[in-house]
Amino acid sequence: MDILSTETQNLKRIKEVENAFSPPGEKLSKPNRILVGEGILTKQNRKKREQKAFFLFNDILVYGSIIVNNRWYKNQKTIPLKDIKLEDMEDDEDFKHMWLICTPSKSFFLSAPTYKEKKAWMTHIELCQSSLLKGQVPNQNLNFAKSWIPDQADQKCMRCFITFTATNRRHHCRKCGFVVCNNCSKDRARINHIDPKKLLRVCKPCSKTCNEEETSRTRFYSVGSGGGAEELFSDDE
Repeated sequence: MDILSTETQNLKRIKEVENAFSPPGEKLSKPNRILVGEGILTKQNRKKREQKAFFLFNDILVYGSIIVNNRWYKNQKTIPLKDIKLEDMEDDEDFKHMWLICTPSKSFFLSAPTYKEKKAWMTHIELCQSSLLKGQVPNQNLNFAKSWIPDQADQKCMRCFITFTATNRRHHCRKCGFVVCNNCSKDRARINHIDPKKLLRVCKPCSKTCNEEETSRTRFYSVGSGGGAEELFSDDE
């Protein structure tokens, strides 16, 4: 993890990072924003692992795909540090120096080249988050998205156990992250902490859970408004 030492270096590098994304992403040059460190980490995607450029600021974590290292990047993604939760992962034969980044909309695994670098990233992220919250306790009511099980992790649907083939393709339940077949994931549901505007693919058990949660919310709002469910779902809607 490369760390900048002076304010002048910092301001210059932030502008360089901002201009290095094509197409342009979020404006990164803001008052009181500090680039704490940067480096290359390996992100576990659905189908494969891919190296990404990560930039840790004192309030956000930014990452993107590498076109030319230290020069050009694409697909900028920005995560507010206040909405991040980290989970350390133990090493095994296939995965080394890995941890899980959880956010309300997306969660994913990262790995660093060495254990020392992994601990540096995790420590600096937690310190930045703590400083940002200024002693406040992180929001305990946040719902975090489940990380997706990689495609190659299972050759069978994790619900009905049918074998995947060229025609029976893999899909992911957006609520539990399981690898499932199309037959087990035909339902769609709204998962507010991921995307409140879209109906997302969910497996059958999660569809039932989502329906029960929606029914519970409907009853809560109905009672809270002092009316019945008819007031929330009238024939005019």
